[in-house]
Amino acid sequence: MNPDPIFNGLYVPLVTPFTTDLRLAPDALARLADEALSGGASGLVALGTTAESATLTAEEKQTVVRICSAACRAHSAPLIVGVGSNDTAAAITSLRELAATGDVAAALVPAPPYIRPGEAGTLAHFTALAEHGGMPLIVYDIPYRTGQTLSAGTIAELSRLPGVVGIKHATGVIDATTVELLGAPQPGFAVLGGDDVVISPLVAAGAHGGIIASANVRTADYAELISLWRRGSAATARRLGAKLARLSAALFAEPNPTVIKGVLHAQERIPSPAVRLPLLAASTSTVRRAALLAGSRTRHASLA
Repeated sequence: MNPDPIFNGLYVPLVTPFTTDLRLAPDALARLADEALSGGASGLVALGTTAESATLTAEEKQTVVRICSAACRAHSAPLIVGVGSNDTAAAITSLRELAATGDVAAALVPAPPYIRPGEAGTLAHFTALAEHGGMPLIVYDIPYRTGQTLSAGTIAELSRLPGVVGIKHATGVIDATTVELLGAPQPGFAVLGGDDVVISPLVAAGAHGGIIASANVRTADYAELISLWRRGSAATARRLGAKLARLSAALFAEPNPTVIKGVLHAQERIPSPAVRLPLLAASTSTVRRAALLAGSRTRHASLA
């Protein structure tokens, strides 16, 4: 018997809205959080890569988590928070601080970036986090950022660790590891797609849902896509998946989340498209193309 995991459906990794002078825009973030949950998201992800978490101050991070926690409480939805560190001891400290708030359902944690400790070292890292962090963990498998590939065997070992409740599968490919991962899931272990363009075939193959940055723009459609596959409505899901894949490709034509922010600003949902260095704002032509695919909410005049 393979009971459904706690984490399934659509999770939206929210952008962090900034003002034109690069200050955090908390009211805009609160609106985005409420819109995502009202639009059909199962939950939110705060402080992911899409949130530009690497450029946020400690105080700003606390504000982001507080705002997202309030939205999730209001909607009775789970909040996942990104915790990225290649220092195991520092990651444990961060996890304990999150656990103490009582408002975070799980932490999204990548394989240790940059150091590339190997699969044995990665397994030891997550074992320590699971034992001492006091917080359910979702492994973030994203080799093109971490430089660390995880085999199906290592993922299976991670899935058996007490406290490891899922994986964000964002390897950039659907390969033999993907097929093995989806073909033999551990009971209660969530497999969440993390590559926006291929979320449709991933869910069709058995993923329980996704953490999808593109869903900042069209939350209801991405939620419906996942629901269609899980209900077995394959033909409708394929058609919607093809349309959303084109949108996702356009939203990732320049570094994430620059295009998404450009579209959200064109839709008058955030006060500016500003991002912090080393990111640069997306080009007008790229934003225009993505905005047209995003639909009628866009204020096209702003893209002239």
